[in-house]
Amino acid sequence: MYLHLGMDVVIPQSEVVGILDLETTSISKITRQFLDTAQKRGQVINVGDELPKSYVIATNKRGCFLYVSPISVQTLAKRAGKPFQIADGKLMLDNN
Repeated sequence: MYLHLGMDVVIPQSEVVGILDLETTSISKITRQFLDTAQKRGQVINVGDELPKSYVIATNKRGCFLYVSPISVQTLAKRAGKPFQIADGKLMLDNN
């Protein structure tokens, strides 16, 4: 299965490590440092020109990437067809 992140960006669901709410998780200093480091390393891929709502952490044989998406975590979870719950701004997918 694939996950549509917005515009023309689609990634395999098997590569998804996490889907996080940008507004609530970027409050943390360590998360901001993580995002800044990923940006400096060229690991951030912006999906669209709209206001970002979430970011998807994905990994594959080329490395780890962060996809910044204008789509909410709830909508991304529904697109993935997975049951979910949100705790502290983090989307928790049920992998069963």
